[in-house]
Amino acid sequence: MFIIAKEFHFSASHVLQGLKEGHPCGRLHGHNYVVIVTLFAPDLDKNGFVVDYNEFKPFKDYIDDKVDHRHLNDLWPFQPSAEKMAEYFYNKVQEEIPVLKQYIHSVTVKETPKTAATYEPYNQ
Repeated sequence: MFIIAKEFHFSASHVLQGLKEGHPCGRLHGHNYVVIVTLFAPDLDKNGFVVDYNEFKPFKDYIDDKVDHRHLNDLWPFQPSAEKMAEYFYNKVQEEIPVLKQYIHSVTVKETPKTAATYEPYNQ
């Protein structure tokens, strides 16, 4: 099995609703996010790749154009926790980048260098 990963970076703000009074994530705050998209394949293509890293460009463009320097609560109809964003980005790749769809393994979202949330479908 071959596994590759590519990182994407963006900065954004959010507020997490429904937390206990005084919880720091219940206030407006921001993060320098890292999104890691991981792909896997049993074999390599004729060039020796799982996929060419250039195939990630549509996802990079989405992050740069639609997510970077935004208020995440305004973008999506869900609570913008790292866990929900990992699931959302996984589905975004699956639905909108056909060449990556068959290889996607997981997506990890890091809010800080010490915290990470990963979405990986249970049935893999």
